[in-house]
Amino acid sequence: MAAGTLTNGGSGTSNGKSSIPSKVQLYTEERRLIQTNTSWTRIGTGSAIDARHSKSLAGESTSSSPEEEKQKVCALMCQLCEIFYKQGWQGGTGGGLSIRIGDGTTQRPWRVFSTPSGLQKEDMIGNDMFELDMDGKVICPPKTKNLKQSSMVPLWFLVYKLRPSANCVVHTHSMNSQLATLLCEDEDNKVLRLTHLEMLKGVGNHAYDDVLEIPIIENRRSEDLLAPQLEEAIKAYPKCNAVLVRRHGLYLWGDSWQQAKTQCESFEFLFETAIKMRSIGKDASMLPPAKAGKRKSDGIEEPQVEKRRKINGATAVQPAFNGVMAVDNDMDLTLEKRNMVPLVPKDCKIILLDIEGCTTAISFVKDVLFPYVLNNIDSYLKPLSDTDTSGFLEALKKDVDTMKDPDAKSKCDALLVETKDEKALVKGLVQIMVEHDIKATGLKSLQGKMWKSGYDTGELKGHVYEDYPVLLKWCKEQSVQVNIYSSGSIGAQKLLFSKSTVGDLTPYINGNFDTTSGGKKEAQSYRNIAESLGVKTSEICFVSDAEAELVAAREAGIGFVVMSVRPGNAPMTEVGYEFPRVFSLMQLCGC
Repeated sequence: MAAGTLTNGGSGTSNGKSSIPSKVQLYTEERRLIQTNTSWTRIGTGSAIDARHSKSLAGESTSSSPEEEKQKVCALMCQLCEIFYKQGWQGGTGGGLSIRIGDGTTQRPWRVFSTPSGLQKEDMIGNDMFELDMDGKVICPPKTKNLKQSSMVPLWFLVYKLRPSANCVVHTHSMNSQLATLLCEDEDNKVLRLTHLEMLKGVGNHAYDDVLEIPIIENRRSEDLLAPQLEEAIKAYPKCNAVLVRRHGLYLWGDSWQQAKTQCESFEFLFETAIKMRSIGKDASMLPPAKAGKRKSDGIEEPQVEKRRKINGATAVQPAFNGVMAVDNDMDLTLEKRNMVPLVPKDCKIILLDIEGCTTAISFVKDVLFPYVLNNIDSYLKPLSDTDTSGFLEALKKDVDTMKDPDAKSKCDALLVETKDEKALVKGLVQIMVEHDIKATGLKSLQGKMWKSGYDTGELKGHVYEDYPVLLKWCKEQSVQVNIYSSGSIGAQKLLFSKSTVGDLTPYINGNFDTTSGGKKEAQSYRNIAESLGVKTSEICFVSDAEAELVAAREAGIGFVVMSVRPGNAPMTEVGYEFPRVFSLMQLCGC
């Protein structure tokens, strides 16, 4: 061999010219995992510093034909399963994977690829994969003979239906995901809560100090039998991209395969963290102990608050890491400025609770109750008598007269002039008010009657957080009154709690209040409620997720005003941090 000739891709020269080592070239230009698009991927949405891609898989396809894309996807699935197998997450042929490609157009219809049943995950090949359409029909069976579809296939489609942005679903059977479902001694918990852990940033929709709630469903003899529970869990926890199956494993999804893989790694890390924290007497669901005062003695200076800047004439705070406002991070480091959470019955014996974002997920009202009214209003109004229709219309007109939203009021006034048919008017006014999130007595009355119909037929079941029924029973035993104050009508409140997912809770509730007592952002309303209860405002503990309501309650002299922090609630500002926070209503009981 001539001197200077390059061998085995090593470094050297040839004819006096430099030759790039093949390994350097590999790590410079070639990724180790098979790529279907030219762009990188992320957890969450884009940021101001990302000028190229605003979402995952935003780059160009690396395939020259549909057949090449299919071949790459199937090979990639084998590669991912091999990785998961080596991690101990898909051993013994357990677990599975699905990737969806396409855009739903005629030119590029959706195609779902699924791993088969019963094959060793570390030894699969692209020819083992099933190709299906979005109706679940097999478009192209595996080239490998005698394979059968996995019982997980119905669950892939359930996720794609309920999470339209998802394009990859992963199922694992790891030790940590199983043990994470057993952290509750009685194994009766419906959710695993984790907070103040750095890797929360890796699961999507969460930052370090958020509370991640991962729903837990009960195992069944076959994967497909999990579908009803999985659907309920996905709907109830819209902020979480995963569902645990007790004594079984984990289902998770992402907008791309890269995102799903990243989240899988992050969830597994969090599960292992929670398990190991428990072994040293720590609880990953609890806030870390507050550290008051500066720590200059340790050489650590008090953090400087981010400087504010003007945006469109308004004062704003520079965004901090991971899109969380800097004020959130700063306030976490000044815990000594917050008030303490009251304890009942020691501090007070009367509790006043908001519903949305406190006892019940905001998403239930926004994604279930409100759409139910809009989708069924025609069928509800059709059999009504003219007298009943006129009654609803007059109540809605009163709502319009007192409406403070100028845009909504303008639209309603125009509709009242242009439309003469009363049923069409009722429908139109309801649509405008719901669109503008108007909270008014007439609207709430109509919605309440429609929801009653849905609850009576079983179409609706009221969502409640799992700690709420526990609080109610505990307060009953301790002679603590629990009252409800919501913008929803009293009738709607009673329906939600009497037809809840855990049964009838109304026997545990002392009283209900709605906007007939006054607007929730008005201090006088809380004085009115105290008068109705026959107590001083200082004897009441009010819990809500709405900062303006907490401010009004404080102005009214409410004794204890507490911020409810739940998944999906609006981000807190400096105002919210003026109040003690609870991540579970059981914290009021010292738990």
